[in-house]
Amino acid sequence: MATSKEYSLGEYDFPRGWFMIAESGKVGSDKPLALRYFGREFALYRGKDSGKLVLLDAFCPHMGTHLARNSTSYVAQDGAIEGDSIRCPYHAWRFGADGKCNHIPYSDGPIPPAARVRSWPVKESMGAVFVWHDPEGGEPEWAAPYLSEWDEPNWVQWTHIDDLGTIATHPQEIVDNITDAAHFGPVHGSRTRFFENEFKGHLAIQRMAGGHRTLAAEGGPLLVTEAIYNGPSILITRMSGLYESYIFIAHTPVENGSSHVWHSLLVKTAKGGAATDEDRAGAKMFSDMALAAFAQDFEVWKHKTPCFNGLFVQGDGAFRKQRLWYRQFYNPRAQKQEFLKQVEGIHVPRGMQAFPKDQKDLAA
Repeated sequence: MATSKEYSLGEYDFPRGWFMIAESGKVGSDKPLALRYFGREFALYRGKDSGKLVLLDAFCPHMGTHLARNSTSYVAQDGAIEGDSIRCPYHAWRFGADGKCNHIPYSDGPIPPAARVRSWPVKESMGAVFVWHDPEGGEPEWAAPYLSEWDEPNWVQWTHIDDLGTIATHPQEIVDNITDAAHFGPVHGSRTRFFENEFKGHLAIQRMAGGHRTLAAEGGPLLVTEAIYNGPSILITRMSGLYESYIFIAHTPVENGSSHVWHSLLVKTAKGGAATDEDRAGAKMFSDMALAAFAQDFEVWKHKTPCFNGLFVQGDGAFRKQRLWYRQFYNPRAQKQEFLKQVEGIHVPRGMQAFPKDQKDLAA
């Protein structure tokens, strides 16, 4: 695995931002879910009293026991989650949602102030669980991912999120895709006519229009997309092709150099009314097609060697700008403007047309 240091990204091994860590439906209040991201262990569970999600560092400060990786202790068998708290499976110390120990069953003395684990800010949105990760420990700089269409009846919600597993690929290689104008033809069979990138603040935007052998009908309207990285990890793409839809792609660092990847699709109903069984079947079909298209990228990432300094040529896209934009998340917040002042604005690869401001000009 190639590390963040080898990509010269900055001071931190792992970036600042919102990251997906689980699918909501897989987190219950019966037992904690053990997770590993950012090179560390976590315990995730749903409080029985509030129903809210709680994410804690996994190791009990008493003797280092993992709070979530145990099935044989009677604490685990009887139920480690009490109210919004969780008990350690070794000696039954209990920790609240704030991470502080609030009960030691065999001790009448004061609870040591150091008897606490870190509690992490999490949000539940669109069937996913997101954590705010910040090496500096700061509050979130922007909102967790959410689409207002998720709650509208004329959009078919995804019923599950495709879990594509962990690959030994640094997130930089995945984010490179946002500026890769030249790969659409060879990988996706796209005849790209319009392409541009825009960088502003924590957003990296790709606007593209052209044909597509998988997601657009031959001889029909162009496939038109606006793909937006909302921070370093969450990519949401508005797409018009066979259906109006949003593609959701998330990748989260597991170790320094590996990534866990998810994919799903939110699809607008064909006739604009409330979703029917026919709409849900069509959405499932289109989601499978979109996953097949994404698998074309995924296979490249899975088997390529790291690209530390690409041999970029005219027409490749704004790779160097994008990599500067990405570095803001691996360095202190106080330095982010140093990167943004070098990249903000719209960039069009040589040989491509800029994305029209009036979408009437996108006619095939």
